[in-house]
Amino acid sequence: MNPASTNLPLANLLALFAGLALAASPHTERLPWWVNSWLALFFALRVWISMGPRPLPHRAWLVVLAIGGAIGVFLTHRTIFGRDAGVTLLVLLMSLKLLEIKVMRDIFVLVYLAYFLALTNFFYSQTMPTAALMLITVLAISASLVSFNDTSRRLAESLRTAGILLLQASPVMLLLFFLFPRVPGPLWGLPQDAFAGVTGLSDSMTPGSLSNLSQSDAIAFRAKFTGNPPPRRNLYWRGPVFWDFDGKTWRAGFSRFNNNYQAEVRGEPYDYEMTLEPHNRNWLFALDIPSRIPPQSRMTLDYQLLSLPPVRARSRYLLRSYPAYRAGAGAEARDLAVALRLPRDGNPRARALAGQWRASAGTGPDSNAAVVRQAIEFFRDSRFEYTLTPPLLGENTVDEFVFDTKRGFCEHFSSAFAFMMRAANVPARIVTGYQGGDLNPVDGYMEIRQAEAHAWSEVWSGNDGWVRVDPTALAMPLRVDSGLAAAVPRNSALPLLMRTDAEWMRALRFNWNAMANKWNQWVLGYNFDRQREMLSLFGVQSPDWRALSMMLFWSTAAVIGLTALWLFGRWRRDDPVQRAWRDFCRKLARAGLERAPSEGPVDFGARAGRELPKRAGIIGTIVALYVELRYGRNAAPPQTRQLRQLVRNFRP
Repeated sequence: MNPASTNLPLANLLALFAGLALAASPHTERLPWWVNSWLALFFALRVWISMGPRPLPHRAWLVVLAIGGAIGVFLTHRTIFGRDAGVTLLVLLMSLKLLEIKVMRDIFVLVYLAYFLALTNFFYSQTMPTAALMLITVLAISASLVSFNDTSRRLAESLRTAGILLLQASPVMLLLFFLFPRVPGPLWGLPQDAFAGVTGLSDSMTPGSLSNLSQSDAIAFRAKFTGNPPPRRNLYWRGPVFWDFDGKTWRAGFSRFNNNYQAEVRGEPYDYEMTLEPHNRNWLFALDIPSRIPPQSRMTLDYQLLSLPPVRARSRYLLRSYPAYRAGAGAEARDLAVALRLPRDGNPRARALAGQWRASAGTGPDSNAAVVRQAIEFFRDSRFEYTLTPPLLGENTVDEFVFDTKRGFCEHFSSAFAFMMRAANVPARIVTGYQGGDLNPVDGYMEIRQAEAHAWSEVWSGNDGWVRVDPTALAMPLRVDSGLAAAVPRNSALPLLMRTDAEWMRALRFNWNAMANKWNQWVLGYNFDRQREMLSLFGVQSPDWRALSMMLFWSTAAVIGLTALWLFGRWRRDDPVQRAWRDFCRKLARAGLERAPSEGPVDFGARAGRELPKRAGIIGTIVALYVELRYGRNAAPPQTRQLRQLVRNFRP
């Protein structure tokens, strides 16, 4: 056992522990339970040790705990590298460091660990609440560092000093933000597990998969239209397209690129800007049907936009879409053959009904359209129920949904419709994406949430090309006319802020989202392109990293230099005590008593009293008053006026 340190005040230690707790608190929901227990235990143990003359654990025990913790991290994450494992290991090491604090050097190490732990919170979230909490955390940690360097300070004084230090550092912080060289993409070298928590649409669709997203209030993307936005029923945001069906799950079949844009567009287009949240996939979303392809992206034959690199950072791109179009790509014989494939067995009742539609439609040139019309009438008249909690289905998913339960979410409707079209020899495919969106009246952006994930069908109709048919809208028109909240029963488990009957909550959500969008656009969205745009306003065109580094260096040097000059001038101008002392020294210098640079005020006053014995009393009074005002803690304005008056009347 090592003796506990007695020269570290308990109040200062508790202030440091509060800063450490603030830095670690956002991680507690992500850390394994045993790590949270470890952290709480060691915090409590260190406080208990500091409250009395109790010994610290021996270093050998700390080594054993460190090795055991590293093994535990490896067994939990199957690695000790990466974002999640690295943060877990950092928390463990920080908690162990609590148990060996004996001298100021240990305090400094722990403070630096706390600063770095606060930084790691931005690996998971970069929202305004996270930034505000980390600012408070840095203030608390800095205040504890100030208090350890001056143990006579009260906590309020240490907080004030730390706040002043942060304010003084803000100009350099702004320069670093605007001028530090940006690179395209997310943080350098972030491991793959940094994107493990990103959710959204999937590369496959099984009945029940999209209904899970209806519980998420998270923003999928935002759109800002140049003019008036389309009506809500036309807001179909196109995403992954599925061709292959194995009886339960739809998957993407092929993604040949559409090198020659094949779509006849008509009418007036919609121009808009998209701000897409990172989702770690290559999908870009656009209104049906896009005619402009963003940089670093391609379009497939089924009109899906794909980003060449995965979308791992918030992306902004401009688009133009036409609401009236004829989609003729993907109409080769091999494409249509893929759009007709079905498993050999399964869903006999749905196959039989589709066969009846085909038999009544015949084989003429308009037979496919006749089959589609019969299917539309069937879905309109069958009294299907749209629900977020559909019942589980067995082997014959289409038969059970269409003829038995009649309750489902959008993927049930689109899957059943596409299956029956293929069974009737009509090429069909599934399109997933989002339908709808709420226009935020505060900032004019349309917000599309994960809860608005949707699936619909497309059928090949000869002269009309690929035609969208939304069987969900056929059975429940409110889904596309008024949104998800209006289409489901009132007792459905929707996100709280998406409910339409709480207007004050909608107003609160709109204002908060507008603030968050500004934060995303101007702070988090300040990327490589935005930096170049900003610098071009100052005449700096296409700077490379060397030019940016030199600009940053000289700008920082200028700010620090100007700040130092300002502080020095303020000190000379606004310190009446020091000004009075300089006047006193000048008067003595004219009498032949010049103060040496290494001579302190007490020694100089004693020498002056010996040289001028008739003035020794007044010299001693001036020196004592100056020392009290300059170095004491109980100085008051009347004493400052007294010193200035004494110096003014002093005659050597």
